[in-house]
Amino acid sequence: MLATASANPPAASALVSLRQAQLVLQHQPVLTDISLDIHPGERVALVGSNGSGKSTLLRLIHGLEPVASGQRHLGPGVRLSMLFQRPHVLHASVWANVAVALWLNGTPWRQCRAQARTLLARVGLAERADVPARALSGGQQQRLALARALACGPHVLLLDEPTASLDPHAKREVEALMADVGQTLPLVFASHNLGQVKRLATRVLYLEHGRVLADLPVEVFFQRDHLARHHPAAHQFVQGETA
Repeated sequence: MLATASANPPAASALVSLRQAQLVLQHQPVLTDISLDIHPGERVALVGSNGSGKSTLLRLIHGLEPVASGQRHLGPGVRLSMLFQRPHVLHASVWANVAVALWLNGTPWRQCRAQARTLLARVGLAERADVPARALSGGQQQRLALARALACGPHVLLLDEPTASLDPHAKREVEALMADVGQTLPLVFASHNLGQVKRLATRVLYLEHGRVLADLPVEVFFQRDHLARHHPAAHQFVQGETA
């Protein structure tokens, strides 16, 4: 975490803040002048074309990528978990995959099996707890990854295209879980599915070439006239995605 002076300090209630943050990879700027706050109760969707910087911004928020300049700030004691589009699962049982995350987060091992099963019940995998994790379908593996992310006790959950590679039924299952988790836990998720964004998000960030060009409440983002007048690039993107 890089602490530098900022004319626009993080909001007191923010769980995560970026101020004029820049990310450079292989000597090339990938994200430029990113400023945002994530607050309790928010469900923030990141939208934009492929290569716009959505996944990279999630990694920057999480801390997986270093801030080259600017500021990244976490509120006191704030923990983040991230769910990837194609999660890695261990060569172990379903419950053990979750138990390891609990153990690494400080839970005594003797308590991990029971807590893992509780989390698996939350994501609809209680009956699959003892099978090898790699025998699960893609949608089931994503639900397992969600249980594992929740095992870390996050204050903000980051999700990178969590339903992009799933069949329609599995997409609906994972989206329903996102809606459920989002009732109590702030979400920041990248998505190409504008219908999903409408259903889940309270706020939308539109990215293009590593910059945030629009940051709007979801109901405003989908007002075509407003976008056309004030955010033409975002309007063109929405038009293209819904054509």
